[in-house]
Amino acid sequence: MRYRMTVPAILFLESVKPLSFVGSQALHFFEPMVTAVFTVPDYERFAALMERRENLEALLVAIERKDEAVRLEERERRDRERAEKKARANRKEPT
Repeated sequence: MRYRMTVPAILFLESVKPLSFVGSQALHFFEPMVTAVFTVPDYERFAALMERRENLEALLVAIERKDEAVRLEERERRDRERAEKKARANRKEPT
């Protein structure tokens, strides 16, 4: 979530969801060529996962859940920093 790519990733996955089965079949078709050039240990597993739209939906939910957790953590960190800054400013003020 460091690069704030959650929205583009979700948009891409939502747009390819209707074609996930066709894409998985293309992955199976190109597997011999890809494995001849690259060493991709999870290629077959990924192609099998892409065959079912439910898996794509589960991936989308996981991405959204992780993004929400990161945003909540970031918001809490900013609130702590603001509180610390305010406390320092209050200590510096003469009474």
